[in-house]
Amino acid sequence: MGRADQQLRLIAEIVQVAGALEVEVWLRGGWAMDFFLGEVTRDHEDIDWFAWTDNAGALAEGLLLHGYQPIPGPPPDLQLDFAKDGLDNSFTFLDRDIAGRVVVAGGPWAGAPWPEGMLDAGPGRIGGLQCAIVSPQAQIEIKRMMPIWDPSRPRRTKDAEDIARLEAALRAWGNWSE
Repeated sequence: MGRADQQLRLIAEIVQVAGALEVEVWLRGGWAMDFFLGEVTRDHEDIDWFAWTDNAGALAEGLLLHGYQPIPGPPPDLQLDFAKDGLDNSFTFLDRDIAGRVVVAGGPWAGAPWPEGMLDAGPGRIGGLQCAIVSPQAQIEIKRMMPIWDPSRPRRTKDAEDIARLEAALRAWGNWSE
């Protein structure tokens, strides 16, 4: 079984665990793009997720019960990282500000707004596997802006390629204008 198949198995398991806990999770990054496009487009180093900060404890407990191991990383109020079968999953936490906007939950950028409509895309799908995803428009904005928001994170070739894939799909479906 290849890495993509193993990661898809973990995505399905996390969706099931989160659903049983009544915890919302959204794929972000490369896997969200693939679920939007409906196919695996490239190799993925890890699986990136968003979840509400209020659900961090329940999500962590559920993952631990299913054999996931915590990985030390960013501040726990910002993100939790887990590995299973040698594959990494990163859960970045979201919160809402007083106006109801989705914002960064913790760390040095706590309270900074994420792109408008980021969580409004609904589910994406690869084969029979369905998962909530970050909207493709928000993904494009995040991939474009991350090196500006955080200058320690340089532009990556895969991000430029992902942006091009997402823009082409949105143009083809009549959902994109620059």
